[in-house]
Amino acid sequence: MEIAPEIIKLTKAQPYPLVFITISGAHLYGFPSPDSDYDLRGMHVLPINEVIGLGTGRETIEISGIRDGLEMDLVTHDARKFFLLMLKKNGYVLEQLYSPLVVCSTSEFEELKAIGHMCVTKHHAHHYFGFAHTQWTLFEKQNPRRVKPLLYVYRVLLTGIHLMRTGEVEANLVKLNELYPLAYIPELIARKLAGPEHATVADADIEFYRREYERLLVELQEAYEKCSLPEVPSGKPALNDLLIRLRGRGRQPILPAAPRGS
Repeated sequence: MEIAPEIIKLTKAQPYPLVFITISGAHLYGFPSPDSDYDLRGMHVLPINEVIGLGTGRETIEISGIRDGLEMDLVTHDARKFFLLMLKKNGYVLEQLYSPLVVCSTSEFEELKAIGHMCVTKHHAHHYFGFAHTQWTLFEKQNPRRVKPLLYVYRVLLTGIHLMRTGEVEANLVKLNELYPLAYIPELIARKLAGPEHATVADADIEFYRREYERLLVELQEAYEKCSLPEVPSGKPALNDLLIRLRGRGRQPILPAAPRGS
């Protein structure tokens, strides 16, 4: 996809050097509506004087709003916070790290992606169990029930299954459905893309989707039990070394590479 100039303009206005910015959310997942906002996620680097002094810099920067008609939501974490999240069973940061929709990047970003594979463990399955449960509960509570949370349920479960089986992060539901075909996914995506008037689920179909949800939960559990991924991450020393080098740059800027999309 082509990166909109408004997105590039927003990233260039950030107060700290950026290591990367990628696009997450519905655009990454493969089912953005025409009015979907852009979820921008990434990592910045606080200068050393804002880390070791009495006054510390902003660990997390969040900016939301509409700029030149484009709705955007930008969240970046300082490198230390981002690295600590990578060492936990946090699927969100891995999906951001491996998003193919790259707004800006650096050589350190490529290094970080290599280290990221050393941070994947079998216990990332628990992230996907929890997220799927949250989205299914949201789906059931709505009246009328909407397609969007249902798509999130299946996207999350297939991402978790794929991660447990392969150790690779894939968050795009269209690509996941090519690997693990579910006949109803293309229709659900088409209904979401068609607009709000088509993006609801009939009561008569709820039981079918519940059975599919429960079946995929079982598949994720089986993939978790059979997977050969490690119990704990091994990437901490490499992350520590990278963090020291990033901090050592002082006030020298980390310049983003040219924006690219995929």
